Amino acid sequence: MNGTDSQLAGRLSLVPRGGRRRPAPPALVVVAHGSRDPRALSTVGTLLDRVRDLRPDLPVHLGHIELNEPLLSDTLARLDATDTADAVLVPLLLSRGYHVRRDIPEMAAQVRVRTRVAAPLGPHPLLVETLHARLVEAGWHTRMTDAERRASAVVLAAAGSRDPDSAVDTGRTARLLADRLGVPVVPAYASTAAPTVPAAVRALAARGRHRVAVASYFTAPGRFATECAQAAPWIAAAPLGTHEAMAHLVLHRYDQARAVSVGSNAA
Repeated sequence: MNGTDSQLAGRLSLVPRGGRRRPAPPALVVVAHGSRDPRALSTVGTLLDRVRDLRPDLPVHLGHIELNEPLLSDTLARLDATDTADAVLVPLLLSRGYHVRRDIPEMAAQVRVRTRVAAPLGPHPLLVETLHARLVEAGWHTRMTDAERRASAVVLAAAGSRDPDSAVDTGRTARLLADRLGVPVVPAYASTAAPTVPAAVRALAARGRHRVAVASYFTAPGRFATECAQAAPWIAAAPLGTHEAMAHLVLHRYDQARAVSVGSNAA
């Protein structure tokens, strides 16, 4: 099927057998932070392709808060120019913070498109599923002796934020991952917040935990993810990236935001 045929099939799918056209779903705008590392843009693009594969009839767009194009403001302006009525903005961010509270809503307020800002991706069990998979890929042992388990731990390496709710969210993810792995998981940060990843590693070593893995709590490769991985004394997992669970989580946040909006309008 060529591109024209595919577009026609998508439009026809909105028309049920009775002939009355179903309303188009709100556009999904995935909001990435942006990075100077070219691998980040490539990773996000592949993730969006996975989202499109899971929901072919859904218009999916990308906007960045900074550093990469398209910027969110430009993506929203283009939607505005095409008379798009509704859009759900899903932050490709892992916790609450300034970007979710201020930056994204302020950009959305500049256009006529009716927008809803979804919750950030974390905390959520699908993130834990991805973190676990990345650790196993890096060499984490799913079966350990009692001695190995007593010596093992994980540092959950995140970006860091001055917003206290961000640390709360990261801590929640760490507890969920600890429950999954059966070993201590300590949140640590690349900037702004404490402890740093090296400090967390030292603290665990002082408690007899010498088999310490670093779980990369970043959506894509970048400077912070690389620096945190270099501090790993044992194994370092890859960022969350394009794991299938991430695509499902993006759509879950989209559906949640739509449901809350519909419920509030009905009330």
